Amino acid sequence: MALARIQTAIISELKQLNRLSLAQVEALKQSPDELSGEALEETLLRDYKISPFSLLLAKARAFRLKPFNAANFIPGDKAFAQLDKEFCAQNNVLPIGTVGGYFVVALSNPFNLSLTSIIQEKLRAKVCVVLSQQSYIELALRDKTSNAAPVGFKDVVEAFGSDLEVSEESLSKEELEEESAPIVILANRVIEDAYYSGASDIHIEPDENQTRIRIRIDGVCHEKLKLPHKVATALLARLKIMSNLDIAEKRLPQDGRIPFKQYNKKGIDIDLRVATSPLNHGEGAVLRILDKQKSTLPLSSLGFSDENLGRYRELIRKPYGMILHCGPTGSGKSMTLYSALNEINSPELVIRTAEDPIEYTLPGICQMQMQKKIGITFSAALRTFLRQDPDIILVGEIRDLETAQIAVEAALTGHLLFSTLHTNDAPSTIARLTDMGIEPFMISASLICVCAQRLMRRLCKNCKESFLPEGEEARLLEEAIHWHGPIYRAAIGGCPSCGGSGYKGRIGIHELMAVSSETLIRAINAKAETVEIKKIATGEGMKTLHQDSMLKVKAGITSMEEAIATVAADEGHI
Repeated sequence: MALARIQTAIISELKQLNRLSLAQVEALKQSPDELSGEALEETLLRDYKISPFSLLLAKARAFRLKPFNAANFIPGDKAFAQLDKEFCAQNNVLPIGTVGGYFVVALSNPFNLSLTSIIQEKLRAKVCVVLSQQSYIELALRDKTSNAAPVGFKDVVEAFGSDLEVSEESLSKEELEEESAPIVILANRVIEDAYYSGASDIHIEPDENQTRIRIRIDGVCHEKLKLPHKVATALLARLKIMSNLDIAEKRLPQDGRIPFKQYNKKGIDIDLRVATSPLNHGEGAVLRILDKQKSTLPLSSLGFSDENLGRYRELIRKPYGMILHCGPTGSGKSMTLYSALNEINSPELVIRTAEDPIEYTLPGICQMQMQKKIGITFSAALRTFLRQDPDIILVGEIRDLETAQIAVEAALTGHLLFSTLHTNDAPSTIARLTDMGIEPFMISASLICVCAQRLMRRLCKNCKESFLPEGEEARLLEEAIHWHGPIYRAAIGGCPSCGGSGYKGRIGIHELMAVSSETLIRAINAKAETVEIKKIATGEGMKTLHQDSMLKVKAGITSMEEAIATVAADEGHI
């Protein structure tokens, strides 16, 4: 096969894997002579953001070779007896062993055709070549131990992979046990692939015929893998073992945590919050990725408008009271609270947090992990904190009346309290607290502000397109922020920088309601309707979530489609 033909085959395989758009494929095919061999790989990885595993899979298909994940493979002494260690290290060759009369070796560079001949001459045997990533081969060679347990090559190849279809027939009964090597590798591969893709969640969802695995990137789910039920059951059992859950209990939901650092050798320091649930076609799970290596962002980087940022900075420096953040799961509440604590943290202040789970470790702040099984709940933690003379308390979430009552009492007795609540917008938080059983006069006396928030996808800076809105789009901008002019939208097909989606990263939108005016306090005490409270707050300068999203559209940060999909337009005239 000619070199140019191999290049074309690799590019075509990446297109079939939905890693390259049609426009990107055409651009690459225009200069095949300049992008030969390793130069092509470097361009795909650097400029087109192709993941190493996707490139490995495309090369394997183009060369008609099997892909092999050497990340968790440790070769035994028998393999090195046939192919010496020095030769393997010099040529980045990983000896796997004899399978079906062939000696199997893993290479990272399929363009080096002479290396296969050299290996064949050394062994004087038939050689079967598989492909793996260079860094994985180097890791396997470096971590080689003589007492390593043997791993079946064929079984591993067929059982794992984020881009590979897994067939039930390829797995034996032994391999389906939760402690078997292929399932261990499959579990690690699913988590690693999600981490390297920048995902926030992993969804394992059974349906009638199979189980699918999806990952959420920038708020949007992408399907990554389909597994037969039998394999998915073994995978879920492995994840339960990693998170210290009861693998025999499949009828009740369970919550756990995976400290992934102790299960991989690549230095990936993340925790995963695991929630399993019994579904109509079997047991499913959601894994929330908590990257401990990420640091909190400054408040100015979270998407606050200048007006909201200035007001919020004043409010979080109040000596006592309650500050609540509301919104659905994954709307950025925890990050905002961490950023606020980081901004006001100082050696003069005593700060305590009660969290489930602890997502980020904050220097200089004492944090407590909730453990329901032994009675450490939010309400119990709050009672404990109040005996320790703190200045500032963070409670991860107000879920019940007991926690709400203690939080309000703490805010009324000289403590600044931060927490979260699940409501749609800031004004409806008042009704939610009232429904929980808190007296309105207690709410108005303790509450400093409520900040509702959402996360929207950012437009890619490299390929966004300007246009003049018309019709409904123009009407929404005029009614929300009294503005008309050009705005931006996502380019069709995107670019290499955004992976063809037209969006890259996310930005927050906020609805900040400060409870400071006499009018608003009287309305809360009188148990006014949420609509009435919203009118008073907007009349005093509050920007609704919809208005803040339109300001982001006007600034070219996001698109009209993304803004409307994230939060509905305000009803009536605000």
